[in-house]
Amino acid sequence: MAMETSEENGDHHHHLPAVEDWPRGFGEASWWPFVAALGGAGFYVGAGLFILGNGDEPLVGPLAGPIVFIASTFVFLAGLYGWLYHAFVVDFWSGEATESSGSGLRMGMLLFLGSEIATFGAGFVYYFFVRAGGNWAGAHVPEGLLGLLVLGNTAILVVSSVTLHFAHLSLLNGNRSRFVRLLGLTLFLGVIFIGGQVYEYYEFIVHEGFTLTEGVFASAFFGLTGLHGLHVTLGGVLLAIIFIRALYGQYSAERHVSVSTVSMYWHFVDAVWIFLVVVIYVGSVVDI
Repeated sequence: MAMETSEENGDHHHHLPAVEDWPRGFGEASWWPFVAALGGAGFYVGAGLFILGNGDEPLVGPLAGPIVFIASTFVFLAGLYGWLYHAFVVDFWSGEATESSGSGLRMGMLLFLGSEIATFGAGFVYYFFVRAGGNWAGAHVPEGLLGLLVLGNTAILVVSSVTLHFAHLSLLNGNRSRFVRLLGLTLFLGVIFIGGQVYEYYEFIVHEGFTLTEGVFASAFFGLTGLHGLHVTLGGVLLAIIFIRALYGQYSAERHVSVSTVSMYWHFVDAVWIFLVVVIYVGSVVDI
């Protein structure tokens, strides 16, 4: 009866496209994750069309890939905005979840990271497969692949993971000012890392002519590093959200679920990057 009365009064706190609870008792149904997933799938379709449209005998028009990729970007960003708004921003002023109510959020993050392990695992399986095949011989590997830029970028990402860890510890110990400072430093280092990867792409594409169509190594390199860069960018958005909330004093030693879940995600992308550097960067220069 209470549920029916609440629904009759319109007090259901829904935001389109989630207009009703379905199934009953299992929380709010939302289409936003599916919208974001559709846009993410479009990235792969656009990349495939780009390759098919730029070979010696193109099967599709040269603009098909870029058009699909750009359209997918808008769909992905729209889904991501709705997802983040629905999950975080709409209840911004209501404060942070308690430890008892946040266990589901942590479990959700663990399940999400499990799917991410499968996603990156598929990419690495592709890399090992093409390397083991005969097509690897003579693959175009750009000069300076394992240079100071990637080493510096790796150090920056590792340090950002350390600063986030100690930021979380500071919050748990009741030192909010140190928590905010270290959290801001983590966000700054994440932005520097993303800028470094963009600059690396610029150097390879513009100065060395190393593009996605340069062969099997190029497809593996841009596919895996681009996928990781997308995840770091998403992590930067999440860090920015909790940093803004931290400035408003929404976290404490008793209420820090968002900080712990975002920390799990950030440490994950850090670990993936280290593995990626060993396999892609070092493995392409040293025969391992």
